[in-house]
Amino acid sequence: MPTVETLFNRLRNSLLANRWAAILGLVVFVGAVGVGIIMGGPLLLGLVGVGVVLVALALLAWHGRRTHAAVGGAAAVGSFALATVLTLGLIQLVPYGRDHSNPPTIGEPAWSSPQTRELMVNACFGCHSNEVEWPWYSSIAPISWVVTQHVDEGRDEVNYSEFTVDQGEAEETIETIREGEMPPSYYTVFGLHPEAKLSDQEIADLIAGLQLTPGMDEDD
Repeated sequence: MPTVETLFNRLRNSLLANRWAAILGLVVFVGAVGVGIIMGGPLLLGLVGVGVVLVALALLAWHGRRTHAAVGGAAAVGSFALATVLTLGLIQLVPYGRDHSNPPTIGEPAWSSPQTRELMVNACFGCHSNEVEWPWYSSIAPISWVVTQHVDEGRDEVNYSEFTVDQGEAEETIETIREGEMPPSYYTVFGLHPEAKLSDQEIADLIAGLQLTPGMDEDD
């Protein structure tokens, strides 16, 4: 059984032996991490990028042994394209990200007004409630992994559908909204969830409403 160090050395040697593989491997990995940063899951997508590189190098090694010829740019591009398809296909078998459950609502905060609840639903319930609307892409890995991670982390911090049982970090809600951290930028990137992009007036109305909602303000 090869050690992690041995596998790393093999990967390094393979990349050093073929400049096309090195260039494409770097592009794939940096691209995966970059998209992950935008979507809030750099580690998960970075691992997918590593998977693509490893599969591509295996294909290149097989191609080299079969043809007994140096691997050119066209072969490298083809190998990385095929590796991407194979990797994306294989990761669909990973069970994580498939359980799109919405447990029953136990008890919400005593919202100061219907408007306050509506604004919270638009801006925060996508990750901090048991009323998550799972979009179609939340069933396709690796995006499903990132979406599930966001929801799991959001519910752990504060779940407004289980407020009467566990308020979590609800007292930080106003500060988080005031500082522009909720909703996070990745939640509305590429035009996603347009209802969550609150106007300045809506943010002011939401904060005013939350200040009158028990348990939402650190000064309560």
